[in-house]
Amino acid sequence: MNMLRWQAHPKGPGHTVVGDVRVLKGLYSPQLGNRRDLLVYLPPSYSAGQKRYPVLYMHDGQNLFDDATSYVGEWHVDRSMEGLAEEGLEAIVVGIPNAGTERLNEYSPFRDPRHGGGKGQRYLEFLTATVKPLIDAEFRTLPSREATGVMGSSMGGLISLYAYYRFPEVFGRAGVVSPSFWFAEGAIYGYVEGAAQAAGRLYMDVGYREITLSHVSSRRYLEGVRRMNRLLLAKGWTKGRDYLYVEDKEGVHNEAHWARRFPQMMRFLFGPS
Repeated sequence: MNMLRWQAHPKGPGHTVVGDVRVLKGLYSPQLGNRRDLLVYLPPSYSAGQKRYPVLYMHDGQNLFDDATSYVGEWHVDRSMEGLAEEGLEAIVVGIPNAGTERLNEYSPFRDPRHGGGKGQRYLEFLTATVKPLIDAEFRTLPSREATGVMGSSMGGLISLYAYYRFPEVFGRAGVVSPSFWFAEGAIYGYVEGAAQAAGRLYMDVGYREITLSHVSSRRYLEGVRRMNRLLLAKGWTKGRDYLYVEDKEGVHNEAHWARRFPQMMRFLFGPS
């Protein structure tokens, strides 16, 4: 595996990290045959006692904490979590960077004839069988499904909803942000419709200006997420209780807008019941 040499995330000129973010370099994935770093944000109270914390696993990890490592801007997850801690909401956040050119392949279990995909199952096996056991062993986590969430945007939103239904024994919370449900001709709809329903918490959102680099129109994006919203309600989710659905009239398909909505996501997913 790895010698587990956790390092403090670099700070200083060019870096925007705040709080305690640790880095594990080059973790090998036997499921995918590649390597990537892991980034772990620890809450402000982590070093002060023996408390255990819920954990959120987030895709596109290089875009979460630091402009210097991001390729399109950052979510400011560390800054938001520091602020949420003042409200009494603390969690460990694990960032799993994407694999560059393999991103589309790994973030969909379904094959798109134009864009690829198909490795999503193996990616989630890496997350559940390699990453999560490592995190649970190395840090003071609450390992139960009720305290474990998964979140991502765009293709990361697609794979997060799939993860919730494919691995209900692992994930009890999911953040589905500006999800690319159009991918693979909408194969996710049939999958979710046929999947067993499991209790938990689910957040899903979409902006009105979601046009993407894949040239998917904002209207198509909005219609696709609304279709999933109807499907989820039909499966038994209840808005305002275990399910929060947000349509952001100003929402654009980028990290700055996801960062703006992130505190609301966390309050719903990990706040008091």
